Amino acid sequence: MSGILILALVISILSHGYYVGTSVRSARDEVNFESVNLNVDLSRVLKRVNERFLSVAIDASLVAEEKFMYLLASPKLRTLAKALSPAFLRFGGTRQDFMTFNPAFLHSNEYHKNSVFDADDLCERLELPPILEERLKQEWALHEVLLQKEDLQRKYQSLKFTEPNSYEKKAGIRVNGYQLGQDFIQLRRILRESKLYHDTGLYGPDISQPRDHRRDLLEGFLESGAEAIDACTWHHYYVNGRHTSLKDFLDPEVLNTLALKTHEVIKTVDLASPGKKVWLGETSSAYGGGAKGLSDTFVAGFMWLDKLGLGAKLGLDVVIRQVLIGSGTYHLVDDNLDPLPDYWLSVLYKRLVGPEVLSIEAFSILGKTKRVRVYLHCTNKKSTSYKSGAITLFALNLSKSPASIAVPAMVSNSTVEAFVLQSEQPGEEGLYSKSVKLNGEVLKMVDDRTLPSLQGTPLAAGEHLRLPGYSFAFYLLSEAQALACR
Repeated sequence: MSGILILALVISILSHGYYVGTSVRSARDEVNFESVNLNVDLSRVLKRVNERFLSVAIDASLVAEEKFMYLLASPKLRTLAKALSPAFLRFGGTRQDFMTFNPAFLHSNEYHKNSVFDADDLCERLELPPILEERLKQEWALHEVLLQKEDLQRKYQSLKFTEPNSYEKKAGIRVNGYQLGQDFIQLRRILRESKLYHDTGLYGPDISQPRDHRRDLLEGFLESGAEAIDACTWHHYYVNGRHTSLKDFLDPEVLNTLALKTHEVIKTVDLASPGKKVWLGETSSAYGGGAKGLSDTFVAGFMWLDKLGLGAKLGLDVVIRQVLIGSGTYHLVDDNLDPLPDYWLSVLYKRLVGPEVLSIEAFSILGKTKRVRVYLHCTNKKSTSYKSGAITLFALNLSKSPASIAVPAMVSNSTVEAFVLQSEQPGEEGLYSKSVKLNGEVLKMVDDRTLPSLQGTPLAAGEHLRLPGYSFAFYLLSEAQALACR
C-alpha cells in the first residue's frame, strides 16, 4: 500500500471543554493574586484566519520502514485525528528531506486503476487489526532510538532533496533563492499539465525563521517564484531542544520572539507579493526533535496556545503543528497512540475558537501584564450551537500565582462557560506531567473510538474569571452579542 493511500485515512469532527477554579484560596494566595482588567473591541474583526488555521503534520520518519505507515490505519488514531478537523495535513520533517515523490507508483496501484475512487469508503475498509497495531507500536518504539541516533550523527541513508536553506548544511550545496523560485514556476507548470494534480495547491519555500542568508533566500525566491505559490511558508521554533529549560517555556520574552520573526516574514512577503497569505508550514516548541521532558508535557501548552493566539493576531493564515505522530518529543499523540496535553488543548481550540480575531489587551495595577496573556475570537459557529455574537476568550497564566480576570462591562450580562486546563499534579512539578485536567477531571479517551465529552463549567453573569497558577483556559461568552461576530 502506498504512503499516499494511507495518508487518505487520516483527518474531520470535534469535541468540547472548559473550567475556572472556584476553590477557596488561602490568605497567602490572596496577597499574590493578580487582578487583570481587559480592554476589548467587539465592533470589528481585527484579522480573519483560515478555517484550517490549526493544522498538523505527520512525521516522515514513519516511512523509514513503510510498515510503520500502517499505524495511520489505527481506529484509535483515526478517532483522535477526526477531532482536529478541518485541517491541512502536512507530511514532513527531517526524514522527508531525503525522500523522492514518485507519482508513477500511484497509477500502478490496484486502488487507482480508475481516476475516480471513493476515499471515504476506502478508509472504512482499511483498518489496522489490534494485534498488528500492538506489534507495530512496539517495533516503532525501538526504531525511534535508531532514528534519533542517525539524526545526532547526521548520517542519512540517501540524499535526494532538502529544505532550501538546509542544502548547505546537509548537502554542502548553496541554493540561490531566485533559482529556487524559477524551479517552483516549473513545478507549477508540471502540476497544471497533470491529469491527477492540476488542481493541487503549491506552498513554499519552507525556509527556517529569518536570519542571515535565509532572508536573502526568501527575497530572491519571491522575486521569481511568488506567482507560483498559493501561500508563503516558513518554519518557527522558539528554542534549541538540546539546550533549553523549563524557564524558557514560561518566559514571556521567549514567547514574544514569534512576533519579531513573523513581522519580518510578513513585511518581506508584502513587499514582493502584496496580499499573499503567510503560513507557518512547520512549527512547535523546540527544534531538534523537541526538548526531552518538556515538549511532550503540560508546560508545552503555554508555547502552543500562545503561538495560536499571537500568530492569528499577527496575521498568519495557517499554523501547522509538528507533529501529530512521529519521531521526536513534540508530538500530540505518543508512541502508544495516547493523546498528550497539547492534543487536548488543540481539540478545545478547534471546537471553541472561530477564525475571526478580535482586539483585546490585558492590564493589571502595574500596567500591561506579562504573566497573563489573553486572546479573543468570535466563537466557532460551525462546531457549536451558540448564538450569533458569541465570543471566546482564551488566557494563559505563566505564573504560579492565580489571577482574577474582570469581565468587561459591555459583556457582563453574558453567562460564561469555562474550560480550564491544569496539570494533573499541582505546582511546578506538575508542569512536567503528561496528563491534563479539564475542570478538575483528568482527560482520557473513553475507548479507542470515543473521546470524553469535554463539558464546560457554567459561571454566573458578571463573575470574575478565576485563572489558577500555571494554567490556561477558554471562556465562552454565549450572550456577548458582539457586533463583529453576528
